[in-house]
Amino acid sequence: MTHAVYTYQQLQLKSIARLKQIYSEIACTVEVSDKRCKDAWITAIAEYQASKIQKLAPAAPDNQAFAQAELDSYIADQAQAVAPEPLRIVEISFDHHEYYADDKLVASISYDDNHLTQRWVVMVNDKEIFRANTLMRCDRFICTHYKDGSLPVQEKEATPLTTENQIMAHIFNECQNYGFEILGDGIYNNNGVKLGQVGCTDGNWWVKRRYSVQQQYSNSVYDAVRSLSMVDVSCDSKYIFDEYFLEQPLEQLTGDKLQRLLERTELATA
Repeated sequence: MTHAVYTYQQLQLKSIARLKQIYSEIACTVEVSDKRCKDAWITAIAEYQASKIQKLAPAAPDNQAFAQAELDSYIADQAQAVAPEPLRIVEISFDHHEYYADDKLVASISYDDNHLTQRWVVMVNDKEIFRANTLMRCDRFICTHYKDGSLPVQEKEATPLTTENQIMAHIFNECQNYGFEILGDGIYNNNGVKLGQVGCTDGNWWVKRRYSVQQQYSNSVYDAVRSLSMVDVSCDSKYIFDEYFLEQPLEQLTGDKLQRLLERTELATA
């Protein structure tokens, strides 16, 4: 009994249920490494078909040449199969994640606070296409349907990953390490006290502390947010001046200490 030989591209378009059926129809004996994974079924079927084609070559030269041609064709099909590139995920904030293929927006996940149970929503072209109770289920939906080509096609031109989004994602991730909260007017600690602002202009990171009117450049977003973690919101002027003036004369202060003195004086006098 003969069976059709499926190319890699053809197998990719099949559902897991159909792949299981094909596996049974061809009496495949290659073990499936992960029965929950579509790629595992495809790999098993492809390996089994390749082994069968190799065994088709009998001693007769014509038949052997035919079998070899079949095998070469099958191998060529596999070589031409190009799996889609993994998606790149950008965490804009806790409740907003964007998925990109190269620099093209494919889909996004947002959080719907108005829904009782299924608050995580997959959006394509600003339209809801899937909803679940966890972020991971939405992630799995996007990755699975993007890989098998069934994710809705972006009808309008996809938005490139913006510099502003990247900046906000970096700041958000660093603030999470300190338990800080980002609000519209700046960064706050867990006691609701404003610490300052962090941003990036023309590729240069800067920090503006709590009551400062000037931006100070930092080497990285890590340094900028870390400097906010060292802001002493409970200090008073006596503490500041004791720290520096009782330690050494003003003229002997280094540039770094003098700068710190000016910054902390702003905190106390503002």
